[in-house]
Amino acid sequence: MVYELTRSFPKEEMFGLSIQMRRAAISIASNIAEGSSRGTKKDQLRFYEIAYGSAIELLNQCVISTDLGLMTKEKLHEIRECISGITYMLHKLRVATSKSNYLREPNTDYENDPDINP
Repeated sequence: MVYELTRSFPKEEMFGLSIQMRRAAISIASNIAEGSSRGTKKDQLRFYEIAYGSAIELLNQCVISTDLGLMTKEKLHEIRECISGITYMLHKLRVATSKSNYLREPNTDYENDPDINP
């Protein structure tokens, strides 16, 4: 959604707001992935917090984009709803991780991992 939106931004924003929004969006998923590979709850929770922060950063950048006339209020509402869902899931992930007594062993069997090799 962010990549599609920023394609319509003016070329002078290519290395400004556009790239910042793309990086924040990628950071959300990347930090969730990295956090899930960590061996301690403390490490996992820290990466989930960073992902949460990236989601809020992206929301702020969308508000700024709307204020600058780069996106519509309708699109802001759509993205806000999506980010709200993401932050809700991240909150639940953080709560579940902090309550869990179980930390899974890292998967090193990449050839048989359905997430990597469907």
